Amino acid sequence: MQPNLVRKLKTLALICIFTSFAGVIYQLIDEHSLTYSSVLFGLPLGAVFGLLELFLFPKAEMRFRRWSFTKMLVFKTLLYTAVIYCVTVPVIIILGLYQGHKISELPTVLSSVEQFVLVVYTLVIYALLVFFLQINHLLGEGILWKFIWGKYHQPREEERIFMFLDMKSSTTIAEQLGHVRFYALLNELFHEISYPVLQTKAEIYQYVGDEVVLTWEVQNGLENSNCLKTFFMFQERLKRNNENYLKNFGVKPEFKAGLHFGKVISAQIGDLKREIVYNGDVLNTTA
Repeated sequence: MQPNLVRKLKTLALICIFTSFAGVIYQLIDEHSLTYSSVLFGLPLGAVFGLLELFLFPKAEMRFRRWSFTKMLVFKTLLYTAVIYCVTVPVIIILGLYQGHKISELPTVLSSVEQFVLVVYTLVIYALLVFFLQINHLLGEGILWKFIWGKYHQPREEERIFMFLDMKSSTTIAEQLGHVRFYALLNELFHEISYPVLQTKAEIYQYVGDEVVLTWEVQNGLENSNCLKTFFMFQERLKRNNENYLKNFGVKPEFKAGLHFGKVISAQIGDLKREIVYNGDVLNTTA
């Protein structure tokens, strides 16, 4: 099974557990009792949310990438409100009939204050999940957990693999395109590398101008030659989209890479702005 799919399924399972737990909390507060119905609500709500966030939205990344934050927020709020009703209404109807309620009573239940409160509560839970996923995306895959668990709160020595990916003839291309269009091109190129990174268990350490620095724990980098596979997967994606780059920017971008591994000091630094940094001769040699 592909590493990226495994990662998504693990995240989906965690989301379902979280929403099921949120359903239990809601029922305890609302009814002061606990039944299986809380899980019947929480589990499908988490599953639908996870499928949308982890599988559907990434497929439409090119479209959503151009949307403003406000536009995306309004769209997701409306979408998830519809999702909540689509999931909760059938469950309420089935539970109502199972508990002996009449069909004629259901419209009153569905338009009640309790139903409205349930929708608002679920939207809050969804907002927390979206916030967590966005922070994880902003910091880099897996970095948030390292901050939470304090993995690098104290400096530590470890062995890591590093790859420096540089764009060939970047100065010439920048002069040809101008700074604004050049950075638009870089943004497109750095999006291209996301898939190879996820498939090969790499971490994006830094973006430095037209350069991206990748790193692996040694075990992950050597597994299936992941540290080499990343570069060739990236090259393949560039070749596949060469015509688009030629059409939109007038260039066919190419990258070169330097790869090395060795001991580094890993530490969490900073106060107002914190990040995890690596320091050692291996970085200087690779660069």
